[in-house]
Amino acid sequence: MAGRYFDEWQVGDRIEHPIRRTVTETDNLLFSTMTHNPQPLHLDLEAAKASEFGQILVNGTFTFALMVGLSVGETTLGTLVANLGYDRLVMPKPVFIGDTMRATSEVIELKDSKSRPTAGIVTFAHELINQRDEVVCRCTRSALLHRRAA
Repeated sequence: MAGRYFDEWQVGDRIEHPIRRTVTETDNLLFSTMTHNPQPLHLDLEAAKASEFGQILVNGTFTFALMVGLSVGETTLGTLVANLGYDRLVMPKPVFIGDTMRATSEVIELKDSKSRPTAGIVTFAHELINQRDEVVCRCTRSALLHRRAA
């Protein structure tokens, strides 16, 4: 288990997640088809070439899911009760096949749980950054985490 318990976090804690991931054509194709997303920008090379991007644009929900996935190992792995929500999701830059992604997380808020004395709520600000150091996705995530057993 690599995640931290609620009482091990402090506001301002920041993590540069060590796992990086290069996005492949297969990632984009499988995710788009598994989620029934027929957007030509994701699946049709000729349509994508004719767009302002000039190439296949990676499915944004894959981009979001990758950002969260890259963060789990050092944040909530083994300590999560439940993710409570994602807010302020933005994608300021596009992601293309072959881009290599890395993620960062920062704790921006800690709250005691009113209904669960054995847990607390950590709010993370996550960012996904490409090989050009451009932020391609960001959001906040509120996670209900176990407290360390007394």
